[in-house]
Amino acid sequence: MSVATQRRALFAAPVIAGAGLTACYTFLISGADAITKMFAAGYAAPQLFALSGAIVAFLCVLFDRLGQEPKGLRTRCPAAMAVRVMATVAGTLAFFYAFRLLPFAEVFVFIAMIPLFAALVSGPVLGERVRPQAWAALCLGAVGVICLFPGGVASVGTGHLVALAAVLLGTVSMVASRYIGTRDDNLLTQVFYPNLGLMLVMGLALPFVFTPMTTADLGWAVIYAGVLFGARWVLVAALRLLPAYVVTPLMNLQFLWMVVIGAVIFGEMPSAVVYIGAAIVIVAGAWLVWDQTLPRSDRPVTSRRTGRRVVPAE
Repeated sequence: MSVATQRRALFAAPVIAGAGLTACYTFLISGADAITKMFAAGYAAPQLFALSGAIVAFLCVLFDRLGQEPKGLRTRCPAAMAVRVMATVAGTLAFFYAFRLLPFAEVFVFIAMIPLFAALVSGPVLGERVRPQAWAALCLGAVGVICLFPGGVASVGTGHLVALAAVLLGTVSMVASRYIGTRDDNLLTQVFYPNLGLMLVMGLALPFVFTPMTTADLGWAVIYAGVLFGARWVLVAALRLLPAYVVTPLMNLQFLWMVVIGAVIFGEMPSAVVYIGAAIVIVAGAWLVWDQTLPRSDRPVTSRRTGRRVVPAE
């Protein structure tokens, strides 16, 4: 095996692992979103998130204590963690009401916009230079987003504005996670504190909106907490391996799960143009991952003297 091949394999390994973790995340989070939509039809947001936040926070403490080398739940980035907690709490609330107001798969249109915002934020905040190839892939993803929007700009309503706010807040949370992940290897803190924040904030509002729950609904809330714990842990791990602007386009795989769940559980079928848009967005995400697998020394650069693109020699 040549030196160049070895370098490529070494460089690609974390990218493949990050892509696999992100794909797993899309499956888990789609299931959690489906439970959210079910709850949104009959309960207020604090009813679900106060309980689930408490369960997930407890699981974080439990997993830390059961680990071979408990790290505790201290964070090296308290300011960034505070930003992540606030953005997560507000974004979770916004997504809850977006699922109440919009069809299940239509919310994906806004989830697919996260890479565009993440690319804009990752440069100044994380110092991650977005290469021209990445910008091209992101523009292609924007075309897919336009295709995905069922009714065009004229059909924008309250639900769409709430979903847009949720995406902006979600982007802030993810970029903060990436920032923390490069400075603190304790993954559980990034799951613990946002859910502790959810428990506290939603717990304060719960007495004003509480309605009795059936045993089945209580069970779904517990399942939601378990799935969400797994999803958020996997996402934090993925963001440690890949830049935010690469992870977020891969999240568009969530659309496939949302279509299936929307059709089977909620009886919602997207139009043909939605599938076309989804395909474009997924291709854009694959392009970003392929570009990320190239070692820096193997990536083509432009010669200042000749103006031609060349690949540096080993």
